[in-house]
Amino acid sequence: MGSRRSRRADSASWGRRWSRVSRRAGIGSAVARRLLARGDRVVVHSWTPHDAGQPWGADDLDAVLAELGSPPHVAADLAEPDAAAALVARAREAVGPLSTLVVNHARSALGRLDEVTAADLDLCFAVNARAGVLLTQAFAAQYEPSSGPGSVVLFTSGQHRAPMAREIPYALSKGAIQQITATLAAAVADRDITVNCVNPGLTDTGWADPDETEGVAAAMPRGRWNSPEEAAGVVAWLTGPDARSVTGATIDAEGGFRR
Repeated sequence: MGSRRSRRADSASWGRRWSRVSRRAGIGSAVARRLLARGDRVVVHSWTPHDAGQPWGADDLDAVLAELGSPPHVAADLAEPDAAAALVARAREAVGPLSTLVVNHARSALGRLDEVTAADLDLCFAVNARAGVLLTQAFAAQYEPSSGPGSVVLFTSGQHRAPMAREIPYALSKGAIQQITATLAAAVADRDITVNCVNPGLTDTGWADPDETEGVAAAMPRGRWNSPEEAAGVVAWLTGPDARSVTGATIDAEGGFRR
């Protein structure tokens, strides 16, 4: 479920992971590859109907999963109120108690102030904000300290740093998940679960047209977009042993983007 802005076994010490994938070029796939490479057991989630309705289109899900080594996979529409809890339950059934949750999914939606509708706002809020909280709730309820230190990684898209007047439903809902990060972190801190939020900046996942691609590259000190692999590196750090003192934070991994 890629978003226009950023577009989701037991290891020796870090247990089982849940992450979201749907496109080979997406951040979710890069996160899954990174965690699998370090020896984690990973359960992945997708909802390809969203991508099918976007300009970039849906990927070949079978190919996406095959490239990841065919990890356990759950398809679910997070617009449904009960989908988050059911998704976490199925992930736990697949690999046992989960020690990490990566909430990198997003529903993308354009809409300026004179165009936005109540339906647009409700659907984006349900998928991006409500589902993020309910996923965290279900994850915390099933978490067992014996499975390893717990961690939740949420994703925003920089709405706390700059306006997104063309994408009001998306900006509202992703901004809400960034704002709730510190509160969720406080809610689970006593259980040795960290909760952090990643702003990956403008990431090359294949959604931009050539003019936009060139314009963004010119605004980046490195002369290029951020990559999904770089976002995955931040997630790997936040879910690894070196970031246990970091919780309630938003990590702005924008690559120095000059607005």
